[in-house]
Amino acid sequence: MGKYFGTDGFRGEAGITLTADHAYKIGRLLGWYYNALRERNGDNNPARIVIGKDARRSSYMFEYSLVAGLTASGADAYLLHVTTTPSVAYIARVDDFDCGIMISASHNPYYDNGIKLIDHYGEKMPEETLLLVEDYIDGKLHVFDKDWPELPFAHREHIGCTVDYVAGRNRYIGYLISLGVYSFKGVKVGLDCANGSSWNIAKSVFDALGADTYVINNQPNGLNINNNAGSTHIEGLQKFVVEKGLDVGFAYDGDADRCLCVDEKGNVITGDHILYIYGCYMKERGKLLTNTVVTTVISNFGLYKAFDEQGIGYAKTAVGDKYVYEYMAKNGCRIGGEQSGHIIFSKYASTGDGILTSLKMMEVMLAKKKSMSELATPLKIYPQVLENVRVTDKKQRRMIRLCRSQLQRWQKHWAILVEFWCVSPVQSLLFVSWWKLLTTMLARSMWMKWFM
Repeated sequence: MGKYFGTDGFRGEAGITLTADHAYKIGRLLGWYYNALRERNGDNNPARIVIGKDARRSSYMFEYSLVAGLTASGADAYLLHVTTTPSVAYIARVDDFDCGIMISASHNPYYDNGIKLIDHYGEKMPEETLLLVEDYIDGKLHVFDKDWPELPFAHREHIGCTVDYVAGRNRYIGYLISLGVYSFKGVKVGLDCANGSSWNIAKSVFDALGADTYVINNQPNGLNINNNAGSTHIEGLQKFVVEKGLDVGFAYDGDADRCLCVDEKGNVITGDHILYIYGCYMKERGKLLTNTVVTTVISNFGLYKAFDEQGIGYAKTAVGDKYVYEYMAKNGCRIGGEQSGHIIFSKYASTGDGILTSLKMMEVMLAKKKSMSELATPLKIYPQVLENVRVTDKKQRRMIRLCRSQLQRWQKHWAILVEFWCVSPVQSLLFVSWWKLLTTMLARSMWMKWFM
């Protein structure tokens, strides 16, 4: 990870650690850089960069700042408006854009935001390009064998254009509909759109496939994204599914790159369940290439036991869908993901896609003529507690490194898994054990003792 860009882009509190000036400079660098690459290849047409955003109030500010930077550098900016992260990745790839930009902080509260960069393959931007952006922000850009304390401005007819590209978003919706193998007619489906990116997309897809669709949290106002809604607050959908007597429910996060499910009884179906259900489905049909499902180190022990019983192999990566996809691409795997609901179906997408995930779960239900609860029954989940804390100084980080070795020694004697990882300023601790009470007490006492 670089100074500004982590595994999920440049994230921070809008107007504090991520500002409109940052967005403008990102636009300036990308517009100039991709134009320069085109010119070096003998192409004098302006660079084309597609932008999407979620429903946060600050997303509009960042969108306008990015557009100003891009067009000032001579690139054309194509606006998808409020849309999902996977739609930007899809359009960047199929419509031959130089790169894509998604403005979102995913499942975080409205006052945070982020800028995620996507290359022309629809994958996360290569590290070397991200480092160029960071160097430009810090005033030390060196590229093409030259220092660039400032970038030249485009002028006259070379100033970039801004293009309303809602047609691209509509094409993505059409693509999702085309993946529906079965009619959803007669199936009662609940959707929780988290007052975010999926609010005007998910229902359109399910309606087109014939479902009886019931939707909650689909009225974004810029301040209510993820607010007691979506995949990080799934209890609302659980209650909704039971009260309405629905067959299944799907909850997305703010930018709809993740999905969790609720079965007809109101039980949560996690990303681990999804990996198990679809992994078994693929194996039964002979579609599970390499016979491997890619997981992360925080997937539940029960998932691996269930895979062993089914004769399915698995790989473990670091936490982050970036690492999952890298392993999948390198090893030819077809499905992978995270417990949080980031699920990647590499045949259909280059990133986690919440709506696609829900369509795939519907496919399994209809193909096997089973309810979601029946599909999930073979997977037994072991007690697991995840604790997060915001780390603000180096002393706390040093303490985390010191305690890691002691905790891992316990693993040799008890049935406990201990994992640490860091996303932005949030440090996470995961305990998995055979005993639920022990798991909870250990995890919480560790944080209270060392970091509170």
